[in-house]
Amino acid sequence: MPDKALRTGRHCVFMLHAHLIFITKYRGKVLSRAMLRDMEKIMRDVCAIQDVTLAEFNGETDHVHLLVEYPPTVQLSKLINSLKGVSSRRLRKRYPQIKTHWIGKKGHLWSPSYFAGSVGGAPIEVLKRYIEQQQTPH
Repeated sequence: MPDKALRTGRHCVFMLHAHLIFITKYRGKVLSRAMLRDMEKIMRDVCAIQDVTLAEFNGETDHVHLLVEYPPTVQLSKLINSLKGVSSRRLRKRYPQIKTHWIGKKGHLWSPSYFAGSVGGAPIEVLKRYIEQQQTPH
């Protein structure tokens, strides 16, 4: 494993990555190329504030994918709330026309649900075998 993949904290060495997917409210096809470009900048800024690295970002008209690298001090659910909240507020301010695409009075950009999956490192089966093969003391 290359050393540059590892990060260090005060009392730990870590390499944590998560794949995040956010879906627009009612799966509305409202995101344009310009919006995605602006959203990536917004999300990079939010990540930087929390000592998180946005490694990859892309999306389509109704959802976005993020690959983030984060320290163990960051609660993923709080990061997600920040990413969704800040991006929604800033995009709705910059692109007021997107408010008309949603049913409801609040005009939320994102569905309240999301996908978060841990990624990186060895596959689960390899880790299971490694742990099973540890030399248990007699």
